Amino acid sequence: MTVDEMRRELQRRLKKSRFAHSIGVANTALKLAKKFGVDENKAYVAGLLHDCAREFENDELPAQAEARGIKIGDVERATPLLLHAYIGAKMIKEIYGVDDDQISQAIYRHTVGAENMTALDKIIYFADMIEPNRNYPGVEKLRALSETEDLDEILLTALGESIIFVVQKNSLVHPATVAARNYLLLKK
Repeated sequence: MTVDEMRRELQRRLKKSRFAHSIGVANTALKLAKKFGVDENKAYVAGLLHDCAREFENDELPAQAEARGIKIGDVERATPLLLHAYIGAKMIKEIYGVDDDQISQAIYRHTVGAENMTALDKIIYFADMIEPNRNYPGVEKLRALSETEDLDEILLTALGESIIFVVQKNSLVHPATVAARNYLLLKK
């Protein structure tokens, strides 16, 4: 499937606002990929398809995950929305014909992060937070970070902001997010 075909199929499957978000993430990821020397096509495709599993309602996600052999942890059981990342990582091959482990991994990790993230993983995680359609307190501060030259520092700040946001909502913090942040701090 060409990128244009992927775009059309995604547009058909997602709500208008979610599709606009996906285009925003794809374009932001492309810009970051150029800056940080990451494969631009992979960044664009990963950004475009990162939320492809958002075609499902939250209450459908556990069944979709189980159908694909995805293990559901306690945090995901309590917050099923997180499963969209893992399901999307599989759907890109099923629906869009994308058979690329790096793109799949970046999609898998775009919501909660992971230890030892690749540059592509970091770009998709961050692009999802700062794309132009996002509007929340502190987003401009995060967007300004994209001008810095250190992708690890950008991600460290982004992970910290994500943890603060989740804690302020009195929600569960995914262990992978904490592990991702700790990994970067220990690497310094």
